[in-house]
Amino acid sequence: MTEADNTVDCVVIGAGVVGLAVARAIVTSPQFEGKDVFLLEAANAIGTGTSSRNSEVIHAGIYYPQGSLKARLCVQGKTQLYQYCEERGIGFNRCGKLIVASSESQVPQLQTIMAKAAANGVHDLVLLTREQARQLEPQLECHAAIHSPSTGIIDSHALMLSLQGDFENAGGILALNSAVASVNIASDTIQVIANDGTTLYTKVLVSAAGLYAPTLARQFDGLDPKHVPTAYFAKGNYFTLSGQSPFKRLIYPVPESAGLGVHLTLDMGGQAKFGPDVEWVESPDDLQVDAHRGDVFYAEVRRYWPALADGALQAGYAGIRPKISGPNDAAADFLIQGEKEHGIKGLVSLFGIESPGLTSCLAIGDYVQQMLHA
Repeated sequence: MTEADNTVDCVVIGAGVVGLAVARAIVTSPQFEGKDVFLLEAANAIGTGTSSRNSEVIHAGIYYPQGSLKARLCVQGKTQLYQYCEERGIGFNRCGKLIVASSESQVPQLQTIMAKAAANGVHDLVLLTREQARQLEPQLECHAAIHSPSTGIIDSHALMLSLQGDFENAGGILALNSAVASVNIASDTIQVIANDGTTLYTKVLVSAAGLYAPTLARQFDGLDPKHVPTAYFAKGNYFTLSGQSPFKRLIYPVPESAGLGVHLTLDMGGQAKFGPDVEWVESPDDLQVDAHRGDVFYAEVRRYWPALADGALQAGYAGIRPKISGPNDAAADFLIQGEKEHGIKGLVSLFGIESPGLTSCLAIGDYVQQMLHA
């Protein structure tokens, strides 16, 4: 088979929620109308990595530094995601959340969070007294709280199936079990070689490989290694609550380093789960939940829900945050590199797309598509 036979217009690597959203944005853009867009996924199904091991929360855009990609794309993406869910009949619940100060010393942090949110364009937060918070959630214990009414939860699997449907209906081709072994970047074309030896030639390559994005980028012959960040893996363990949840909203403590504290989230069926915590690990495959970590969960959760009974938490599941900042570093922003950063026409690499990646997915798709159009 000749190079001409295997030449396509665009290749996207990774069919998690972000890769699906990016591939959808590209194939439905006027620039790629009627062109060959391939989405390559190493696993045997879409969204089996970080996309299926998270809290399924639609974030408001509260915590991120002003002007950061995380802030901009989260706020934009939240609006897009709610609208998309309504249009497509995807399950979601705009249940809201409370960010709680468990001690007097934490109350000033709530004011800081309010100011940060306003700087990001989030203007619907309400500062509540202890009494006001308990009117909303009688089982809650706190000194004060913030109510975020635009925070919600989503059926992330239904979202991904819908994005896949949009992509394929527009002519995109999804190839499962198609891990990429290496990439060769030449002046006029990019050669993508799969593990089974299949080779595609393209002018446009987008890497949305999640946890494996830095490792994969080191296999890009022609990309200066200085543009590839170091991968760090922050495991988040979840414990599920046996019995009915006493809360109708999500409950978050004030944020901690590397994560947002052991918070209570709900799934679409109303089942409550606690987590994720932060456990730095060496491998993205370390997904076992150590039941003993539950001991710490009880103490953390009882700071805002003292009535949590002994034995009520069961080891649930774990996910890995694809971080590009280590345990002693300030949290990194999303890193979305195009020609302006690395000098390679047609190549876009996404690194460190952790939370709020799910909330931001549609906005990230538009952002990448616009980079390619520029």
